Amino acid sequence: MSIKEITLPETKPATEWVRGRALQKVSPQDPHARAQLKLGSAMLAWAEEGGRGRVGTEWEFRVTPPHEITRPLVPDIAFLSFAQLAFEEREAALIPRMAPTVAVEIKSPDDRRADIDDKIRTYLAAGTQLVLLADPKDSAFAAYDSEGVHRFAADDTFTHSSMPGFSIKVASVFEEIRPK
Repeated sequence: MSIKEITLPETKPATEWVRGRALQKVSPQDPHARAQLKLGSAMLAWAEEGGRGRVGTEWEFRVTPPHEITRPLVPDIAFLSFAQLAFEEREAALIPRMAPTVAVEIKSPDDRRADIDDKIRTYLAAGTQLVLLADPKDSAFAAYDSEGVHRFAADDTFTHSSMPGFSIKVASVFEEIRPK
């Protein structure tokens, strides 16, 4: 008998299926949490303003690459376009049984490169148009899509065809709030 879907217990923080094993996410530290909030807020404003789709943080997806098992992945930020899952399909949007249109992962100090690479591969194989890896340590983005990887430094403005009309200065995602 073959396994078709991985089901994991609900945990806080969430547990994902990465490289053939259960992997619990780490509670974020300040740079990660701040980057997640800033980038997520910008994505939410963009999506709502244009009626483009749903944006959420720590949102569980049931992802199925071709010829592989269905597994839970929980991107730090996700965008799911209404073209993929209509506005009216609220119940299906609770835990979508598809890959997000855009998945954002924010690199944490303890992340293993092999785990990050597996998540990127899984998302793209399952149909995600863009996996954005934000790195607070380097104040940089790496954008993975079907054409490869595109790097954005702190002084760049990030744009991508999967998010028409969205742009953000990379440095603004990582800036700390300074006292007045």
